[in-house]
Amino acid sequence: MKFVHLYTGPDGLSHFKDVEVEMKPAGSRGQRSELMKATGIFFSMTSPEYDLDYHNPAHRQFVITLEGQVEITASDGTTRLFGPGDIMLADDTTGRGHISRAVNKKPRRAIFVTLD
Repeated sequence: MKFVHLYTGPDGLSHFKDVEVEMKPAGSRGQRSELMKATGIFFSMTSPEYDLDYHNPAHRQFVITLEGQVEITASDGTTRLFGPGDIMLADDTTGRGHISRAVNKKPRRAIFVTLD
C-alpha cells in the first residue's frame, strides 16, 4: 500500500515523496501496518469552483479522496492529481505550502485524519 507524502524541505518549499507502507502478517486478517496515532477525523466536500492559493494545512493530516479529484501543486512546482482511493499525508505545515484546485469543475469528497 502506498501514500504520497507532501512535506516541507530544508529549502522551505513543499515536495512530494511516494511512501510504501510496511505491511506485516496479521494472521487470518491478511496484513496490517503499524498503528499510527490520530487525533481527529473530519469529512470534507469542496465545491466545483474550489481553488485555494498557497496555503499550509493546520495539522499534519492524511487526506483520503473518496469522490472527485483535486490537483495539488507543491511549492517546488511539481503537480499531482489525486482521485478516489488516493491517500496523501499533508505535512507541509511550514514554509510556502501548496495550491489545491478542483478538477473538471466537479465537487470532491474526502476524509481528513489529523495526526497532531
